[in-house]
Amino acid sequence: MTLARQTRCDGWWLKQAMLVAIPLTMLGLAGCAQVNALKSKVNGNSTTTTTAPPAPSEASPRPTLSFTAIVNELQLGHYSEGEQDLRQYLLLHPGDRSAQAMLRQLTVDPKQALGSRSRAYAVQAGDSYSTLAARYLGDAGSFLILARYNGSTNPSMLRVGETVHLPLSRAGTSSAAGAALSGSSTTDPAGSGSDTLAVSESSAPAVESPTAKAQRLQRESLSLLDQGQSDQALARLGEALSIEPRLKPVGPQAAALREQLLASYHEHAIVLYRDQQLDQAITLWNRILAINPNYEPAVIYRARALDLKHRLKQI
Repeated sequence: MTLARQTRCDGWWLKQAMLVAIPLTMLGLAGCAQVNALKSKVNGNSTTTTTAPPAPSEASPRPTLSFTAIVNELQLGHYSEGEQDLRQYLLLHPGDRSAQAMLRQLTVDPKQALGSRSRAYAVQAGDSYSTLAARYLGDAGSFLILARYNGSTNPSMLRVGETVHLPLSRAGTSSAAGAALSGSSTTDPAGSGSDTLAVSESSAPAVESPTAKAQRLQRESLSLLDQGQSDQALARLGEALSIEPRLKPVGPQAAALREQLLASYHEHAIVLYRDQQLDQAITLWNRILAINPNYEPAVIYRARALDLKHRLKQI
């Protein structure tokens, strides 16, 4: 073997030995470090410091919600939280008469306010506590007291065929909720809310044509929308269009609200269709098409529902 070849061979073996030795050395150092740490713990000389848990901080106050958010909260049945948020809101906005009235609806005895005499009503497609309140109490915003009158813990849940109780008209009682929501009464935002609702005569004229009433309700829906009460605004517009389906919108805001209402009707009809409640779904699509005959989703799905209903009858 030549000297050059021997030198290359020795160099190769030296590299291999170093590659093995370096990891072994690192393992040895790591092992020593672990042994030393273990000895320190045994002898009580550990240098590791433990951080004490932070002291519990005080609970942060609930943020002040908008009135729309509070109404949504109440519609889902969160009465206790809604009352707390309403009182907090009224401390900042003591002159908000809609919030005052909503608090009164939430805290007054509904039987005392609306009367104990009632009649049973079977819920129809398109009904909600808002639309029923608009129809029978004179104000869609009175949905909360009507829901409480029926013992509902979730005003957003109202199913077709369900029986609700509607208060019979009685002087000094049944019109109270609508009057309060319209701001005809005041209440102390920090008070108990136990006083009864005030009564006022309807602001509508004694004799009013259907078209004039529909136009008034449409204006009221826009007013509610400006106050941030979008659900009540939709209910009020729905009442207007049930009287006069081809009522012309007054401005782009009214047109946009109408589109939103039709979309909500269509979504509800889809749920009914999937549950094979075809008659109720078709009724809702008929209502949509009475308002807008060119509403394409309603045209398509109504045709499907009619076809399915026909095929089911042949089975």
